[in-house]
Amino acid sequence: MRAANNWKDYELLDCSDGERLERWGDIILIRPDPQILWSTPKTHPAWKQAHARYRRSRTGGGQWETYKKIPDVWQIGYRDLRFNLKPMGFKHTGLFPEQAVNWDWMSEKIRSANRPIRVLNLFGYTGAATLACVQAGAHVTHVDASKGMVAWGRENAAESGLSDRPMRWLVDDCLKFVQREQRRGNTYDGILMDPPSYGRGPGGEVWKLEEQIYTLVSETAKLMSDDPLFFIINSYTTGLSPSVMGYLLGSLLPKTGTVTADEIGLPVTAGGLILPCGATAIWSK
Repeated sequence: MRAANNWKDYELLDCSDGERLERWGDIILIRPDPQILWSTPKTHPAWKQAHARYRRSRTGGGQWETYKKIPDVWQIGYRDLRFNLKPMGFKHTGLFPEQAVNWDWMSEKIRSANRPIRVLNLFGYTGAATLACVQAGAHVTHVDASKGMVAWGRENAAESGLSDRPMRWLVDDCLKFVQREQRRGNTYDGILMDPPSYGRGPGGEVWKLEEQIYTLVSETAKLMSDDPLFFIINSYTTGLSPSVMGYLLGSLLPKTGTVTADEIGLPVTAGGLILPCGATAIWSK
């Protein structure tokens, strides 16, 4: 497992009984996680110091239960990047800290290439990966179907002092954008995608990952440049294992590259384990 262990402003303090105890800067949150099947003693003092806890509803969804005042928006940093956070519906905060292990990997690949690198970030969410690649020197095209997420990404770029860097922020259906880029003849040296398990496009299009991932990857692969650097797929879908994603990349991408696939995770302060938080498959040259 590849662990995101370079955080200072984020910390997974403990996990037990289906919940995470997390520090986001100065804010302590408790959030559900279905993979936490164990019931260990909750001895960490922060269990009793949390600002809020997300409670799931038996009928679906859930809501935040607030114990202490939380700012409408607050910030944390990773290296030189700054991110705005806020409690959202369905337990999220606007950032997936485990992805920092991929931000670091891509940054190193871009810097060591010693040439101009064009990156395409599909399902780019609030832009953390986009900003990591831009800061490393790449030109990034960021695509997401949510206008609100793209606006949030722009805010993070401004907070990180990167607004003047070469970035395109686009609200679009990712597959349709990829197909238009093919017709325009545009190519990219690095491609990453973080497709949701389920979602809807700006026109109400239904997205189901298992049904569409093969088409998405095969179409996106046509945008790889003549000298590609990497192609990355992230997944939080339990039915899509690292091995399956690795086989997918191996079957569709050039044989000149190397494919690796593994879980990514977060170190837990109490107990020392690493909590699995998804999977990543990487093609690299």
